[in-house]
Amino acid sequence: MDDANRTTLEAVPGAASYRFHPLLTPGELQEDEVSVPDLLERARAVLDSFDGSIDAIVGYWDFPVSTMIPLLAERYGTRSTSLESVVKCEHKYWSRLEQQKVIDEIPRFGKVDLDAAEPEPPEGMRFPMWVKPALSYSSELAYGVADLEEFRAAVDKIREGIGRLGRPFEYILDQIELPEEMSRVGGMVCLAEERMTGLQVAVEGYVHRGAVTVYGVLDSINYPETPSFLRHQYPSRLPEPVQERLAEASTRVIRQIGMDSATFSIEFFYDPGQDEIKLLEINPRHSQSHAELFDYVDGVPNHHCMLALAFGRDPALPHRAGPYLCAAKWYHRWFTDGVAHQVPSAEEKARVEEEIPGVRIDVVPDEGQRLRNLSQQDSYSYELAHIFTAGEDENELREKYDRAIAALGLHGTAPTGSGSASGQTRPA
Repeated sequence: MDDANRTTLEAVPGAASYRFHPLLTPGELQEDEVSVPDLLERARAVLDSFDGSIDAIVGYWDFPVSTMIPLLAERYGTRSTSLESVVKCEHKYWSRLEQQKVIDEIPRFGKVDLDAAEPEPPEGMRFPMWVKPALSYSSELAYGVADLEEFRAAVDKIREGIGRLGRPFEYILDQIELPEEMSRVGGMVCLAEERMTGLQVAVEGYVHRGAVTVYGVLDSINYPETPSFLRHQYPSRLPEPVQERLAEASTRVIRQIGMDSATFSIEFFYDPGQDEIKLLEINPRHSQSHAELFDYVDGVPNHHCMLALAFGRDPALPHRAGPYLCAAKWYHRWFTDGVAHQVPSAEEKARVEEEIPGVRIDVVPDEGQRLRNLSQQDSYSYELAHIFTAGEDENELREKYDRAIAALGLHGTAPTGSGSASGQTRPA
């Protein structure tokens, strides 16, 4: 449970009949190197001491939450997709092996030898490419590289940090029967993938009693000349035939992976010049980042899908029943290390939200916090705030975002004794 999502959880249909209980804190789940057995023990202690009925155990975060849910569901008799299906999504190398069995819309990929003194790209692959751990979130330790020098520098960084998630993930791999192709891979593996180009999109859906339903396609727009998200925007502006192809590819891979009673979010690239789609990654949960967007446009947060499935019901989402035609989640970022200043209070955020209808604000750092100490950041930037805007068109979304940022005054400054913190990027 986290405060940012409580409002949207309580906005789902039938929420008055639900009682939401926090199981573990964000701090417990984001320790430097998590211990899955310890986290499971803490979670079981909370559940075993609860004096009511345990009707559902749900979550909307990546590892370790995603993998803990099926383990806890098995013990307490709640609904969940299988642990194996979750791992086939979370482990990026295994996921690619499964994807290539049913679709052609994937990039060239291969394992990288982390033990090599002078690591080389996998055979047959060309620069530019991405290098990343097989397990990560928020693009942590993921690097775009253009030549061998950058490749080896990225591998050095990954080698140094891969254990934070890779070692705990070994415990999860030990809980399932692995196929021969994965028997000696493990969790401490580095993956290289040829770079994909085009427009980035996300496909959201769920599986209920074996039937796959895609309920939304969103655009993901980056800051200019960076791989960092500027905003997610719903609904997508892609042509309907392209969205249908995205839904078809999503359905095929989700069936191959074997998910059921679960939500998913799949990221793609679409190259309009080549009329080509490529699958980036599969997330075995819906995106909590999109909850407000679906609420603004369709009238129901996508948390509803997670909750309905947990009770064995078809979510049956409404379509375009919300008060706005489009919505966006904006990422207000700082592109160098720094210290957060003028962090707005809850009262200041509420004032801006009241003055600008169709706006919601979540601030990431605390006053005076060093940005490099923030958790779950990508390899290139730091998030200062998430600004949700809704309106009749994209121009209104932009205008509300600019007004909100100006009113908040939130910014970063260089740490004491360091150089300038220049490099902040604002939307064009």
